[in-house]
Amino acid sequence: MSPEDIARLEHWLAGKTGEQVTIGAVKALSGGAIQENWAADIQCGDELIEAVIRCDAPSAVGDSLSRTQEFALLKAAYAVGVTVPGPLWQGDAAVLGRDFFIMRRAAGTAAGHKLVRDKTLGADREALVRQVGREMARIHSIRPPRDDLAFLTPPAVHPALLFVQESRDFLDQYHSAFPGLEWGLRWLETHLPPQEPLCLVHRDFRTGNYMVNEQGLTAVLDWEFTAWSQPLEDLGWFCARCWRFGQLDDALAAGGLGSREALFDGYREVSGRQVTAEEIYYWEVFAHARWAMIAIKQGERHISGQEPSLELALTAHIVPELELHILAMTGLKPDR
Repeated sequence: MSPEDIARLEHWLAGKTGEQVTIGAVKALSGGAIQENWAADIQCGDELIEAVIRCDAPSAVGDSLSRTQEFALLKAAYAVGVTVPGPLWQGDAAVLGRDFFIMRRAAGTAAGHKLVRDKTLGADREALVRQVGREMARIHSIRPPRDDLAFLTPPAVHPALLFVQESRDFLDQYHSAFPGLEWGLRWLETHLPPQEPLCLVHRDFRTGNYMVNEQGLTAVLDWEFTAWSQPLEDLGWFCARCWRFGQLDDALAAGGLGSREALFDGYREVSGRQVTAEEIYYWEVFAHARWAMIAIKQGERHISGQEPSLELALTAHIVPELELHILAMTGLKPDR
């Protein structure tokens, strides 16, 4: 962020708050291939606010929500008690040349590879996983219709079936074939669970997208893929093997940190619903198929020349492993 950007932001915030504003200690934060995040200390009158400025990155993903929409989601989640960074101000391209918002900065780390190995963070891992379950239940308490979330369109068909249809449409015109993924899409179609009432679903609630310190979870992050969907989608995504950062012991199925049972217990404490491993199995398969589709599209951003990036290129290389796991989960035992 340039000195000119900071000066414009100070002037804009002074107009918003009626206070003298000084912004210092501005530092780019790591992570986030779709958005840019900047830590900043904002002196607003007599109050010093430790903040994060979240902006659109130069590249974009079509499925990602805008910063205006993400800010509205933060406010809605904050209002029902979800542990999110406190939303402060929403801005637009007239200030920084791109949309942005400002939120309070949470303590801790979100690095997934570190969280699953550093036992001093969220020291009681089962308690941390139960806390995740409670956070999910609070998110799922938000249901349509909501005027403040009118930008989220309720799916006209079962959300999983919509994913299958859209994925097939993409793969049918794509330059490479993914037979294992096609098999997984067919399995999802033929094993479709009954549709439940729609609720707000984070759709990327996984280790790496929430902050943790020594006391536990301090913030749920990255709301840019949120949608109206089925509640068990979030639980399946959290338990998918692809998001455990190498922790493949089934006792650590919940985010590479703890047991599914702890996740279900936390979810029940707030929602009153008792979830079983059998119920979320479908959504774990779904998670691997959805992540495979995302990885293909991320890789295409590099292959097409749209955004040359080693990270994006390497993301595409995980697809065969995801296909292999989908085949194993759905009853096939392919030769290795």
